[in-house]
Amino acid sequence: MSFEYVEGEAILLHMNEHNICASSGSACTSGSLEPSHVLRAMGVPFTAAHGSIRFSLSTYNTEEEIDFVLDKMPGIIESLRKMSPFWEGE
Repeated sequence: MSFEYVEGEAILLHMNEHNICASSGSACTSGSLEPSHVLRAMGVPFTAAHGSIRFSLSTYNTEEEIDFVLDKMPGIIESLRKMSPFWEGE
């Protein structure tokens, strides 16, 4: 999942406040601050690739957990975009 004009690491920090777990980037490049080379090869703009996060789901996840994330994400992204010098309120 990718969000333009927001850093993936910042998204994770805000998600952590709600006990939502995810990762930024791909599993094979965890720990790197560079955007995914796969996303870049697919033509994903740098502004979106830098704001990518990865959710790992299984049969043990519940609909309530998914709904919780869907409820929290818009506020997280909105608050981070307000801080972004690149966001123009599209």
